[in-house]
Order: sequence, then C-alpha cells, then structure tokens
Amino acid sequence: MPKIEHCPRSRLIVGVVSLMIALLPRMAIGQSAAIDPEAEKLLKASTACLAGQKRFSVATRSTIEIVLASGQKLQFDHAAILSVQRPNKLKAERRGDLVDQVFTFNGKTLTLYNPSEKYYAQVAAPGTLEEMLDFARESLDIIAPGGDLIYKNAFEILMQDVTSGFVVGKGVVEGARCDHLAFRSPGVDWQIWIQEGKRPLPRKLVITSTDVAGGPQFAVVMTKWDLAPKFAEGAFDFTPPQGAKKIVFLPVGDPQAR
Repeated sequence: MPKIEHCPRSRLIVGVVSLMIALLPRMAIGQSAAIDPEAEKLLKASTACLAGQKRFSVATRSTIEIVLASGQKLQFDHAAILSVQRPNKLKAERRGDLVDQVFTFNGKTLTLYNPSEKYYAQVAAPGTLEEMLDFARESLDIIAPGGDLIYKNAFEILMQDVTSGFVVGKGVVEGARCDHLAFRSPGVDWQIWIQEGKRPLPRKLVITSTDVAGGPQFAVVMTKWDLAPKFAEGAFDFTPPQGAKKIVFLPVGDPQAR
C-alpha cells in the first residue's frame, strides 16, 4: 500500500479529516450531559407536525453499514417510497442492495411481497397503524420503514432512555435549511435534521450503534415530502400478481425463523 505522502487520494482524506478535527472543539462547546430544552422543543414540534398529517408520502434514500469480522465496513444503499393514510393504512416500497420488498397494510391485513422472487406473506393485523406496528415488531420481528416516526406518540418513543441531547447548529438537506440535533442513549447515538419553518418535517436521520464494534451507522434522507397525496382506490390493498406464491410468517421464537 503506498505511503500517504505519495498518494494524492490519501492526502485529500487526511486534509478533510484535519478540517473536521479543527471544527470539533467549537462544536463540542454546546454539548453537555443533559438534554437541551431547545433540542427537545424542536423534536417535539417535528413529531407533532407529522402526527397531525392525515395522509402523506415521502421518498427516501438510505445507507446501512455492516462491519465485517476484520473490522472493515461495507455500505449498502436503498430507496423507498412510504405512503400513509391515518388511522390505518400504510404502504412502503423498498428496493436496493439488500432488499426488494413491498410492505402493505390496509387496516385489516399486513402483507409483505418480494417482487423479484414473487413470494408474499399475509397475516391479519390490528386495526390502527400504531397497533399494527407493535404487532409486526413483537409478533413477527418486522420493523416497518420509518416506523418510529409514524407513531402519534413518536416524541415519547424517540426520547425514551435518552440521556443527552443538544442543538448542533444549522444544516442543509436536499436544499432545505434545517436544525441539526444530536441525542444519545445507551448503545445508540442518533442525529436528526429538521426542516425550518411552519412545517418542521424530518429531513435526515442518522443512527450509530455504539455498543457494536466499529460503530456501524444507518442513515436515511427524506428527499421529497408530499402532504397532500392523492391515493387511488385500493392503493393499500394487495392483489397477488399472477404466479406469486404465498408463504407464511414465522412467529418470533420459532426455531425456523433463526
């Protein structure tokens, strides 16, 4: 491997890292072991804004890191479109390096469909979004995309076990000026960027696993919000395509689910 002084790319990396380190002392001044009331206020306003939306859709792109036994990190990218109609309808279409899946809930039935392999599974689910999300997590070990932010009590869920939080400063995500917040809880550090203005929507979320070697991260950027989408009749219903094969969900605790 070439030495740093002979590798332009390495010099660039060192320069960027040096610049970041130079900024850290100034940023760290605003950090404390307590929860900044201003950070709490901004997060509460954002979650209340989203909870108040009767229907919305959002396009996202995300990156997840996986740490190998050697300590080397790998990144995998995904794109998704999430559609929600309160109180009991949700559809998430995800596609990327590790997943090709459609998650659908019509108020009665939860369906997961894999278009590339034409497999789907269905199960009766409780009647509200919050009840369905709890059921999916606790009984099926399935986490719906953006699930924590969909709950009407998202603020309480996000702040559970949080030990510190502060306002990092201002940032820009997808052209939108945002308030950048950082929080810490046991095993997890997380950051959220919230759009300024009358509609303080979340625009970016970064989660760092601090109890895992290498500190892998999950990052999602909300690239486009629509707070007045028009959903077609039956948009949240699932009709199996021709040739699709039905399989069953394995409940949590089933040895075959491992």
